[in-house]
Amino acid sequence: MNTSVRPTWRFVLSHPAHFLSFGFGSGLSPIAPGTMGTLVAFPIFAYLKSWFGQSDVFFLGFIAQLFLLGIWLCGKTGRAIGEDDHSGIVFDEIVAFLLVLFFTPEGLFWQAGAFLLFRFFDILKPPPIAYYDRMLHGGFGVMFDDLLAAFYALICLALFKSFMG
Repeated sequence: MNTSVRPTWRFVLSHPAHFLSFGFGSGLSPIAPGTMGTLVAFPIFAYLKSWFGQSDVFFLGFIAQLFLLGIWLCGKTGRAIGEDDHSGIVFDEIVAFLLVLFFTPEGLFWQAGAFLLFRFFDILKPPPIAYYDRMLHGGFGVMFDDLLAAFYALICLALFKSFMG
């Protein structure tokens, strides 16, 4: 880790990639930056939902583009900091949770459950998430482990929904 670069607002605002990687500054939170970044996905999702309307294909395509953009953003910021997956880099949480919200039924109950499940899997990193978190580096590694956490959360939501009828 490059200890000479400590992320601050000055760093985050020094380049658009850093600003986006740090979730518009939410990644600077001294407490649970990943959770703060995940929370940022809620208003973004609401805006995108109103913007894309009923066009699921375009919405999913946009999330896929954000994932690809995230590989570059998070890689650039990680190199600047000297740490691939710095805790302040939260663009990966935002994009992965946008995907979770896309497939989550409407309503506070479902969205809160989706949030808790995603954070649980992102923090706990059950296999194979921990494996890929260790083995994949750079921007792709940063983005990929959160994508896996999103899939775990979605599987749990789907199972829970199937048992509720």
